[in-house]
This record gives sequence, C-alpha cells and structure tokens, in this order.
Amino acid sequence: MIAADTSSLVAFFAGEAGPDVAAVGDALQAWQLVLPPVVLTEMLSDPRGSAALASHLAEVPLLELGPAFWRRAGELRAKVLARGQRSRVADALIAQSCIDHGVALITRDPDFRHYVRAGGLRLGP
Repeated sequence: MIAADTSSLVAFFAGEAGPDVAAVGDALQAWQLVLPPVVLTEMLSDPRGSAALASHLAEVPLLELGPAFWRRAGELRAKVLARGQRSRVADALIAQSCIDHGVALITRDPDFRHYVRAGGLRLGP
C-alpha cells in the first residue's frame, strides 16, 4: 500500500508528468493506492470537479483514523512548528494518517519533508 497527497493526485488527473504521477498510476493499476481522508476531502472540494473523478476516487480505500489520532496529529504539527518549519493543518493530518498506518506518501509538496524528520513519515518515489 502507498498513499497519495492531493498535489500528486491533481497532477495525475491533469495528465502531467513526473515520478510522483508515475507512482500514482502504478499504485492505482496495482490496486495499492490508499487515501488519507483529508486528501479525499480536498479532491472533492473543487466545485469544478467531475462526477467521473468523484466516482473514480470512491473506489480508492481510505486510511481509517484510529484512537487519539487528533492528539497525535496535533503533537506532530507542534514538533514541526517548534523547529520553525511550515506546517499546514491538512498536511499534518495527512502525514499522521500515513505514519499511523506505516504507509509511504507520494507527494510533490516539499513541505512534507518536515514530517519525515519530526515524525518518521516515509515519502514514496
């Protein structure tokens, strides 16, 4: 299993190129892609989004949130912020979802590197 961030999913569905886009395609084809719940929310938040996209995303399994998830996510974000690094709430929630499930994250957003150092997030190809 491997998770995808919104940045890489948007690039994939827009037909862009890149190692992250290729990794998303490979994971989808192998039925190995999973989504943090926040990523699904972000993807469905585009008012111009298509019904076909929503239908396709409905087939991708979600990472479930476990007990004390919100506390762990807040503590992770606090660690990143204490280092003087950027930490959006949504990014912290995505990172914590992946950390909790031990899955790597495909992303093109460089801010996720902060969660590697602070919480052990693994980044995919």
